[in-house]
Amino acid sequence: MALVRTALVGFGYAGQTFHAPLIAATPGLELTAIVSGHPEKVRGSWPDVAVLPDLEGVLAHPAIDLIVIATPNDTHADMARRALSAGKHVVVDKPFTVTLAEARELAILEKQSGRLLSIFHNRRWDADFLTLSDLIRQDALGRVTQFESHFDRFRPVPRDRWRERADVPGAGLWHDLGPHLIDQALCLFGRPASIFADIGTQRPGNGAPDYFHAILSYDTGLRTILHGSTLILDNGLRFAVHGDGGSYLKHGLDSQEDMLKAGLTPGCESWGKDGAPGNLTRLIEGEGRAETVPGIAGDYRHYYAAIHAAIIGSGPNPVTAQEAITVMELIDAGYESACQGRRINL
Repeated sequence: MALVRTALVGFGYAGQTFHAPLIAATPGLELTAIVSGHPEKVRGSWPDVAVLPDLEGVLAHPAIDLIVIATPNDTHADMARRALSAGKHVVVDKPFTVTLAEARELAILEKQSGRLLSIFHNRRWDADFLTLSDLIRQDALGRVTQFESHFDRFRPVPRDRWRERADVPGAGLWHDLGPHLIDQALCLFGRPASIFADIGTQRPGNGAPDYFHAILSYDTGLRTILHGSTLILDNGLRFAVHGDGGSYLKHGLDSQEDMLKAGLTPGCESWGKDGAPGNLTRLIEGEGRAETVPGIAGDYRHYYAAIHAAIIGSGPNPVTAQEAITVMELIDAGYESACQGRRINL
């Protein structure tokens, strides 16, 4: 198997929790170097991986094939631009960029460079999303008319970090969790006709937005409702999907993030298994009949396995720049809608 030597730039939450262990656990990828200003922290987890102080060292490293960018959102565009220009393949953590213009510029540069550019929309490999996708493919719900997707948390006290500071471009919940929910909706239903969004700050302290509620409307009549909040103590709803042939309700989040936070190795026993089955009610002979639906196991390693395949020329890019540009279009349109208090046609 061709080896793709990989450098991870950034060892904050995303780099430490997601990217480093997933890269190391993917056959064909080697975690060769980590760029961090806290070398002791890196060596405590990855003692055999080289630690570099800045991006320049990685760009000049002839053995590095792939650069994974897991730094604050407002640095994504510049770092990705420099990495592509240096002839490296690039993975960017979501969101792709802060602005739509930056995303479009990088897509052009990708074509000019002849290198791979991909965005880490890992929630495509959530157990609950894979299960729901399979139900829709089976036409278990009939024609879907309403899709509700929640990503709620209870964090009543803001933390002192860039993600929650109002003065940091690309901070806030709409840029943080919005890309996940938008990307999943696009995978299932494609590009909507319009968006109406309410985005705001509910916790004290005038921090970055910590609440969003967006409605994506389709010409078919479908309404997609995307909701995220940091002040939901007891709800647990993940999906509520309704069609003219049935309904599907799912509570509880995918387990992989919690397993990674606990230090478990990707691929270990019970990895990605969905412990809380969903509830499906089908319309059969004019009556609703309920059943439980065991979840398909999720696995974020599939993203990085597809990255390896794409780099060596044996498979497609798992998340293309153009797909991420569509997400960024909706991120921008959502802010515009919230500011103007009206629906934005796409």
